[in-house]
Amino acid sequence: MTKRNALITGGARGIGAASAKALAADGYRVFINYVNSSQIATDLAEEIKHNGGEAYPVQADVRDDAQLQSMFDMINTQYSGVDVLISNANMNFVPKPFMEQTWDEFAQKLNDEMHAAFATAKLAAVSMKNKQFGRLVFISSTLSESPAPNFIAHGSAKGALDSFSKYLAQELGPYGITSNIVAPGLVDTDATKDAPAEFKEFIRINTPTQKIATPEDVANTVRYLASEASSHITGTYNPVCGGAYLP
Repeated sequence: MTKRNALITGGARGIGAASAKALAADGYRVFINYVNSSQIATDLAEEIKHNGGEAYPVQADVRDDAQLQSMFDMINTQYSGVDVLISNANMNFVPKPFMEQTWDEFAQKLNDEMHAAFATAKLAAVSMKNKQFGRLVFISSTLSESPAPNFIAHGSAKGALDSFSKYLAQELGPYGITSNIVAPGLVDTDATKDAPAEFKEFIRINTPTQKIATPEDVANTVRYLASEASSHITGTYNPVCGGAYLP
């Protein structure tokens, strides 16, 4: 097949970086989106190239429409558009109980999360519709279905993302475009490295597989949903948590 283009937002670290490596190994041309991690994204692209893949770092803040448009214009003009979108950019939030949180704090996370997903999916879907092929994969969280203290803004935003993906699956399916959610539980990344050891051990012993997920565990699900083999799978919610959350 003609080499397909995969854009990973927030692709320089953690789950994004593992997904970039996995997709490059599967033969995709990978675009590693970043905001501030220029050197890390460049190093990752060089590592992928050294291992025989094709990868390019691309800077854009996914909360900024002008920067997004510029990034997609470049991919459209030089590489015939995005075929696979992995929406993974991390949006900060204020961890507070509901009774202590303000609407502005809550709304910031909800707006950032959904704006990034909406804007990137819409830009990607234009070329996908023309090609009659597309894969939209949104990185959510099991916290959207299984609440935890102080995560109301994060979990609610991810819950909105889960619903959004179902609507895209329904509307875009006739054009060969699938839309699916990957929902990790606790993953051993830079974002969780400072979590108390006691907390991590509590999660581990209550997980049927008796382990904390690695970014590669999540990337393995991402690479399948991005593949040709997943063409009849859409609108799904896929918890990658070793059974810690069982719907």
